[in-house]
Amino acid sequence: MKRIGALILTFALALCTSAGLSAHHSCQKGEWKKKMQSEKIAFLTSEMDLTPEEAQEFWPVYNKVENEMDQAMHEVFSAFKALNQALEEGWSEKETEKLLDKYLEAQKKQKKVDAGRAERYLEVLPAEKVARLLIGEEKFRRQHIRRLHEKKQQNQANR
Repeated sequence: MKRIGALILTFALALCTSAGLSAHHSCQKGEWKKKMQSEKIAFLTSEMDLTPEEAQEFWPVYNKVENEMDQAMHEVFSAFKALNQALEEGWSEKETEKLLDKYLEAQKKQKKVDAGRAERYLEVLPAEKVARLLIGEEKFRRQHIRRLHEKKQQNQANR
């Protein structure tokens, strides 16, 4: 569960890279993200068998948590990039230590947000549906990775 957000982002970036100019153009406009989110919502709603009432309570909580995960992941990536740059450019020990601390703090924050996800979902859904959500997210991720892999193989065969 901890890495689902990162894997979805990785998949999305890989999809944009491999699908050619058209997908790249769509990625620039954020259309790929909207499409993926719509597919994910439909998939998870079905997997969880949400009632309309449950969906009305659940999706705002889910979206808030996902936004927090995205923000935390962005902080980790930014801190990683800065730390890597410091190492490559030979920054001082003191500067590198500050960046390392920032990176480790960003990781802690991301893990804290991730660790609290299920508890927040349990406030609006029964345990069985939260379990279905967690399993459904993994199924959705695997399904999209499989599609990407198949598309890559198809593109290689067409060359």
